[in-house]
Amino acid sequence: MRVSDVMTQASISDSPSDTLRSAAERMWGQQTGSLVVMEGEQLVGIITERDILKAAAQGVDLDKTPVGDLMTREVQTVPPDRSIRDAARMMAQHWIRHLPVVDGGKVVGVLSQRDIVGIFAALWQEDDNIEIEADKLVREQRLKRLEHGDLD
Repeated sequence: MRVSDVMTQASISDSPSDTLRSAAERMWGQQTGSLVVMEGEQLVGIITERDILKAAAQGVDLDKTPVGDLMTREVQTVPPDRSIRDAARMMAQHWIRHLPVVDGGKVVGVLSQRDIVGIFAALWQEDDNIEIEADKLVREQRLKRLEHGDLD
């Protein structure tokens, strides 16, 4: 299965100068957890609901602060023909939840953890061996997160 089989349409912020509030409103309206930030046809960053939530909790003025101040600029991307397995591993390795899909320099979609979980849930079968292996993986991931300092 390829990324292109499950990716969703990318939600886009037209400029890093858009405010955090407008980004949050766009995410809410489109029911998405991230916005790909563009300048013209160029991908320049990504902002997530977690970025905005953290800013709000820290008292940042959402009406005045531009997306460009908080967006991630070094964006990991994936081509649409990459396997879901490889993309999921990449997301886990880099601790990211939203992965822009880029084909020939053009953003064509986004792959999210939610997309991957949906596939996993659809493929899950009542098999004790799978459950045992999944439990082991969950424990390993929790330990890695603790070592990384991610207690969310």
